[in-house]
Amino acid sequence: MKYDIAVIGGGASGMMAAGRAGELGANVVLLEKNSKLGIKLLATGGGRANITNLSDKRELAASFGKSGAWLLSGLSKFGPEELIEFLNSRGLKTKIEDSGRVFPKSNSAQDVLRTLLDYLDSSGVDIKLGAEVKKIVKVGDNIQKIILADGREVTANKFIICTGGKSYPLTGSTGDAYKWLKQLGHEIIPPRPALVPIILKDKFVRDLEGLSLDDTKINCYQNNKKLCLARGSIMFTGNGLSGPAVLNLSEVIGRVDPKGLELRLDFLPELSADELYHKFQLEFSSSNKMYKNALTELVPPKLVDTIINLSGVDPHKKLNLVSRAERKALVGLLKEFSLTIFGLAGYDRAMVTAGGVSLKEVDGRTMRSKIVSNLYLAGEILDLNGPTGGYNLQLCWTSGYLAGESEAS
Repeated sequence: MKYDIAVIGGGASGMMAAGRAGELGANVVLLEKNSKLGIKLLATGGGRANITNLSDKRELAASFGKSGAWLLSGLSKFGPEELIEFLNSRGLKTKIEDSGRVFPKSNSAQDVLRTLLDYLDSSGVDIKLGAEVKKIVKVGDNIQKIILADGREVTANKFIICTGGKSYPLTGSTGDAYKWLKQLGHEIIPPRPALVPIILKDKFVRDLEGLSLDDTKINCYQNNKKLCLARGSIMFTGNGLSGPAVLNLSEVIGRVDPKGLELRLDFLPELSADELYHKFQLEFSSSNKMYKNALTELVPPKLVDTIINLSGVDPHKKLNLVSRAERKALVGLLKEFSLTIFGLAGYDRAMVTAGGVSLKEVDGRTMRSKIVSNLYLAGEILDLNGPTGGYNLQLCWTSGYLAGESEAS
């Protein structure tokens, strides 16, 4: 059967694109190689689906870095406010949490998926599951048809590729489209894991596994030159660090040679080093409290033993016997806790993929390819990625909506 539009990829951007095109009257088929739609969507936000970030549209675009201006036109047509209205009008209530993060009121990503499935149904989209694309056939300047792994052929007037990147490969995101798009003539910016945990060389981090800290300032240095910084919640893993602040740093770290990279953690960012030293000077001089007990009032118990071991101070030593040099060293540990970076985790632990189809080859107003006249692109396949907090899903919604609307019209 021939369709008006064939959409490859049943993630957030693909479902939005197919639904919007069908809503506008196009005869649409949605091809998904998995046995279900939206598998990766269900994993976002820890299963809660951080669906967007209610930032000013210019601020939201700026969060994607220098390339963010490319998205501004799209956000003006279908940004966070339009997305929230879209979901609310279909019965999904939303709520705003800290830093503008938007979630379904039910805290369930399943409810977001259910809303999208209803949208596809009401738009008359033909959904084909287990439909793995093997080849895309181009004749002249246009794609003519898609050949599936089982030999079936799908023909359409227009095509939308929304296959995602390479992050979370267990969900089916294995970067299949990079090869197809390169063969079609598109430039592919080399993909790499982004928003990914940092792997450390320091052996003692094993003892800190599971430790979460709500407010930590992190400075990243390369050969003692400051590279970037972040502040927020972090979590120690068995071999490194994760958490929103760490994931956001990984975007910069991933662009440089890991040689000479170091993190310096500030566990008490509300106090300057001088303020903390004077605090110790006043409190330690007249206290018989043990060194170890004093530390439990400053940092979580799980961190105390590591601080003691690194400081070299007897944990049972009375505070009024702690020397000036020892106080100074303690300030250094609490304000500049040094960790040596080995590298970044892989795609299996990455939230998104950096790299992808060069934005120079895609019209940001319509998502239409400038290389293949009847091809549109949306979602993570594009060379655009932002920080944690709902930004990357908004890219999927915006680009998917524009692609579906542009193709249908």
